[in-house]
Amino acid sequence: MTPPRLADLRTALAGLDPLPGELVRVREEVPARFGVSHRYAKWAGTPAPPPTGPGPAVLFERVAPGAPDAEARAVLIGLYGTRRRAAALLGTTPAELPARLLDAVAAPVPPVRIREERVPERVALPPDLTALPVPVLTDEDAGPYLTLGAVLATNPETGVRNLSVHRMCVQGPDLLSIWMVPGRDLEAAHLAAQRLGRPLPVAVHIGLAPAILLSSCCPTSLVPEKTDELAVAGALGGAPVELSICRTVDAEYIAHAEYVLEGELLPGPVPENPEGPAATPEFLGYQGRAHPGLPTVRVTGVTAREGAMFQTVSGPGHEQSVLLGFGMEAAVLDVLRGRGAPVAGVHCHTAGGGQLMLVVQWRAKRSAGEDAVVRAAGEAVLEQFRMVKLVVSVDEDVDVESDADLWWAVVTRLQADRDIAVLPDRLGFPLDPTQSTAYSDTVSADGRTAKAHFDCTVPYAHRDRFRRPAFTAPEAAAPVP
Repeated sequence: MTPPRLADLRTALAGLDPLPGELVRVREEVPARFGVSHRYAKWAGTPAPPPTGPGPAVLFERVAPGAPDAEARAVLIGLYGTRRRAAALLGTTPAELPARLLDAVAAPVPPVRIREERVPERVALPPDLTALPVPVLTDEDAGPYLTLGAVLATNPETGVRNLSVHRMCVQGPDLLSIWMVPGRDLEAAHLAAQRLGRPLPVAVHIGLAPAILLSSCCPTSLVPEKTDELAVAGALGGAPVELSICRTVDAEYIAHAEYVLEGELLPGPVPENPEGPAATPEFLGYQGRAHPGLPTVRVTGVTAREGAMFQTVSGPGHEQSVLLGFGMEAAVLDVLRGRGAPVAGVHCHTAGGGQLMLVVQWRAKRSAGEDAVVRAAGEAVLEQFRMVKLVVSVDEDVDVESDADLWWAVVTRLQADRDIAVLPDRLGFPLDPTQSTAYSDTVSADGRTAKAHFDCTVPYAHRDRFRRPAFTAPEAAAPVP
């Protein structure tokens, strides 16, 4: 599958149709409340609860919204449900995509404002979120959640544009609560607008081109503070992202998005779940806890393309982990290259939500001194990236995409008393329930953790004892005398 330059979502999806097993279409009507999540759960993949496994993209062609008599609409889930498919949507492979991201960050292609006559036709819908097919995943959820809503906003003090995905819960027909990670760009723009005494105009996008969505998920350690994620997307997709002007707020929107929710980011606070402690399932596989008070987005307008698809993601599962993992891989690859380490590749394992478990593949060692280089580099990654809890180092003959091969390397190339390094009480990530003082008396505060490096690389001095057999093709074999 070779997608066109910066394919929009529907063009990318059309490329899957002729490929066996890549796209499932569900034609019967299902409810947005539990219907989408229950049907997709068997394909979601770890860390969703079993039985589950990686599977196809699933297009539910008729999903009934929560509002009575509202029109059934299409919902797409699982597009990025495998690493191979996610990379293929960008015309590359999982092993090559991190380097492609680094190239895009190094040579961004700025977005362009297009003329009105070139903007794809859009239909104006009532600003009523209850009329949209926003899924509810579990009966504990605070409500319907936008799980792939990409927020575009411009910092009013710096003029820097930011695109980022946030968890947003429908709190009313025109009101969303929004969780912003403290210290990130959208929160900075929000606080800047508050200092100026005005709301922050935003455009929330649902259903974007793969290059744009993937760029929006990149960590701040990869994309510098003043680098526009849309410019990274333009480089990754091979063409500038096209923008137009919102109808109800002073903001830009991405012209080819399936849905655009125009609105204003307000201080709040509103409780994420006034009726209970739960929010919605988190990417590490556990039920999320609701925040007591969050900012809000007041929706002032909704537009959609004809036949629009509402794209969503299951909280835990391969898809969420894949979207988070590729950017982290690129960031770690950049750091290791900067150290001059002989790194061959980096893989964020989906079992760790694409963040907590990292596999580093090393080139063949050229000297005994590189034994220490591998160990030092593995520990350096743990120190530099707060989200990474476990680093597993392997040689080039190990397939990092194969769980069986990874476990084989752990049990045949590691002795626990000499090859595991433990870094106690480091800054971590509190959504992992073990990273708390209630669980462990060895951490000094919630959100701190012990980290580990498993060195499963073969020591240089023993390289001849760890040779794997090579199976020769008959046609390549030397003739028998």
